[in-house]
Amino acid sequence: MEKMNVTDNSFLRQFETEIAGELAKIEYAQQERKIFLTKLVIPKNNCPNDFSDAFIKEVLAIIAERNVSMMPTSPEIVRFIRKNKRYRSMLPIGVRI
Repeated sequence: MEKMNVTDNSFLRQFETEIAGELAKIEYAQQERKIFLTKLVIPKNNCPNDFSDAFIKEVLAIIAERNVSMMPTSPEIVRFIRKNKRYRSMLPIGVRI
């Protein structure tokens, strides 16, 4: 899969990228030094199986660069974090999933 261009639409509070002419997004809410990942929206049509994982990884890389904690509340993102233990270090202190 080619490198995707993920942008932070701070006005709508969502990370966005385009796939097959449609918008994929991860909605978020920000509080102090934490970002809550609240909803993952992936277009159903013409989307490769590994797209959502690649999209989540790109968003987590952006969050890591900002040096803030990440709290996933979206079930899909929670599942991703459970499968990819290396991202657990980005959770707030004392939070386990």
